[in-house]
Amino acid sequence: MLLNKLKESISQIFSPKEQEKKISKKEIISRILLHRMVGKSPIEGISTIMKYDEYKYSSVGSVSKSLSAIGAILPSVQVIPVDEIIEIKTVSDEIFIGSQPILITLEPISSTILSIELANDRKKDTWLEHIEKIESSGKIKIVGMVTDNGIGLRGAIDEREISWQPDTYHAIAHRLGKWVDILERRAYKRIDVEYDRKRVISSAKTKKIINKRRYKYNKARKKSEEAIYIYESFLYLYSYLIGQLQPFHSSGKLRNRDKATENIKVALELIESLKNEHINKQVTSIEKILPELLNYFDESQKAIKRCKELGIDEETLTMLTLVWQWDRAVTKAKKDKKKRAKAEYLFYLEYAKDILKESYERLKIEVFSQLDNILQASSMVENINSILRPYLDGSRNHITQEFLNLFAYYHNHRQYNAGKRKGKSPMEILTKKRENKGWIELLTDEVERVEPDFFV
Repeated sequence: MLLNKLKESISQIFSPKEQEKKISKKEIISRILLHRMVGKSPIEGISTIMKYDEYKYSSVGSVSKSLSAIGAILPSVQVIPVDEIIEIKTVSDEIFIGSQPILITLEPISSTILSIELANDRKKDTWLEHIEKIESSGKIKIVGMVTDNGIGLRGAIDEREISWQPDTYHAIAHRLGKWVDILERRAYKRIDVEYDRKRVISSAKTKKIINKRRYKYNKARKKSEEAIYIYESFLYLYSYLIGQLQPFHSSGKLRNRDKATENIKVALELIESLKNEHINKQVTSIEKILPELLNYFDESQKAIKRCKELGIDEETLTMLTLVWQWDRAVTKAKKDKKKRAKAEYLFYLEYAKDILKESYERLKIEVFSQLDNILQASSMVENINSILRPYLDGSRNHITQEFLNLFAYYHNHRQYNAGKRKGKSPMEILTKKRENKGWIELLTDEVERVEPDFFV
C-alpha cells in the first residue's frame, strides 16, 4: 500500500515545478484593448475573462481605469503624421447618445476620423470651435465640407469661408423619398375602396339604392384615379430628380451642371403642381439650397481634366467612368435595384478588362483615384456610426470623451479586412505612408512616449 502511494507521488515530488504564468502589465493592457476594441466587449465582460485567466489588473475598476487613462492620453483631434499642410474636403455630422450630440468630422475617401467629441449642443460656436481645433495643428486645411443643412454647422462653415456642398441624400432623398411609399399606399387604399364600392352594387335590391351605391362608386373611382395619377407622376419626377444628381450620364459622359440645375427646377415645379402641402414644404427647402446643390459637378470636371492630363484617351476614360459609376450604384442601391446595378457593373467591368487587357489595373487606379474626389453625401458618417453603435449599446449609452479618443485611434490605425481599402488603415490611405506596426503597438508606443512609466 505504501509502495503504491509512493509511485503516485514520486512524479510530483521529483519533477520540476511548473513555473507560474507571468505576463507584463503592458501585455495585460494590450489584451484588455483587444477585448474592448476588437471584441467590442463591455468592461464587465472583459473583467470576467481576465479573472478566468488569472491575470492581474482584472477587476472592473482596474479595467475601466486603464482604458480611461489611455483615452485621456490620446487627443480628441487626431494627429496626422504629414510633413506639409494637406488640403482636404471633409464630411461632418452629429451622432446622438440620447439627446447629447457627438460631433464628428472625417476625411471620407480614407475614412480617417479627424475629430470626434462629446458636445453640450450643436450651435454655431460649438461647431466653429470643433473646426478650428482640427486646423490648429497646422497640418490640415479644410477647403470644403459636405454636410446637411443644419443651422449651427452651416453657420460655422460660412464664417470660416469654407466651400459648402449640401448632402444630396439629405437634400433630396431624405426629404422626398418617403413620399413614394406614402403615395403608393394611399393609391392602393383608394383602389380598395373603389373595388368595395363596386362589389356592393350588385347586392342592391331597389333602383334607389343601386343609384346611391353607383354614385358612391363613381366618386371612389375618381379618387382612386386621382391618387394613382399623383403617385405615378411623383414617382416619375422623383426618379428624374435623382437621375439629375448623377455627375455622369448613363453613357459615361459628363452631365452639364447648368442643364441639370434647370431640369431640377422644372421637376420641382411639376411636383408642386401636384398640390400636396407637405411635399411642397420640402420642395421649398430644396429650392433654397439649389444654387449649391450641384457644386460637386465642378469637381467632376476637374477629375476628368486631370485624367486627360495623365494621357488617358476619351474612350478609355468613358469605359472606366461607367465601371466607377455602376460600382457606386451597387453600394447605394436598395434590394430591388441592386441586382440590375450589379449586372451593369459586371458588364462594363468585363468590357473594360477585355479592351484594356494588362493595362486595366493601372488605369483603373489612376482614374478611380480622381473620380473618388467627387463627394455628394456625408454617408461616411453613418458608416462610422454603425461601427461605433455596438460600443454605445454595450455601455448602455454611457460614453466618455476618453473612450471616443480611443475609438478614433483604433479606427484610424486598424487595417480594413475587406473592400477596396483591404489591407490598409485609414491613416495609411490619408497620408500615403505605410505603418510598420499594428494599431496596438502604435498605441502602446504613443502611451509610453507621453507617459514613460505607464506600463511599469
